Amino acid sequence: MRRFAQLNGLTLAFGALFVLALAGQALSGVAQYNEQAVADGADAVSLVQYLGTSDFAVAVAENWQSEYLQFFLYTVLTVWLVQQGSPESKEVDQAGRGSDEDQQVGVHAKAHSPAWARAGGWRLGLYSRSLGVVMGSIFLLSWLAQSIAGRAAYNEEQLRQLQAPVSWSGYLASPDFWNRTTQNWQSEFLAVASMAALSIYLRQRGSPESKPVGAAHDDTGVEG
Repeated sequence: MRRFAQLNGLTLAFGALFVLALAGQALSGVAQYNEQAVADGADAVSLVQYLGTSDFAVAVAENWQSEYLQFFLYTVLTVWLVQQGSPESKEVDQAGRGSDEDQQVGVHAKAHSPAWARAGGWRLGLYSRSLGVVMGSIFLLSWLAQSIAGRAAYNEEQLRQLQAPVSWSGYLASPDFWNRTTQNWQSEFLAVASMAALSIYLRQRGSPESKPVGAAHDDTGVEG
């Protein structure tokens, strides 16, 4: 168990932080939800009941979709785009998909290479893009979940105010949907741009997200 924790420490740590943050969101969310419900003359709900509400679902989904959009775009765009001096970038002259030899695929695969890296045809093509495909798929599914839960939450508010509910397509065209969406996107894009730029000049000793402390500012794709 200790060896497993040591080898998977990063995933386990962030997994635990995720659970704690989700629990904190649920506890604070139900308190806020009940405050608004009481103000509107409605009944308060329990924590378990709140977890099944559209209010909780849309709050979770709108954060997930923006995070996975960030990683999807970062995974795909860094194939072709570079940032001189950033450890988050490939070397300036290495933009592109790389040769089969560099990527260790097909006849250049090693004994320890994944089976689909040694295969050809559609299996190699799919596996070569699998990270982007999965990240993009999770983004789209989360965005779909946000639209469905967001419409339910929006219509609940509409009915409280004695206004007509909207259809799913109508909600997709509403300011509420795009406000929820873009307010998360802009923060994710800013965070990625900041990380790429600040890591040119700033260091974090021992982190693979940083260059070695003594590396030159224009060293690119070098990890500490």
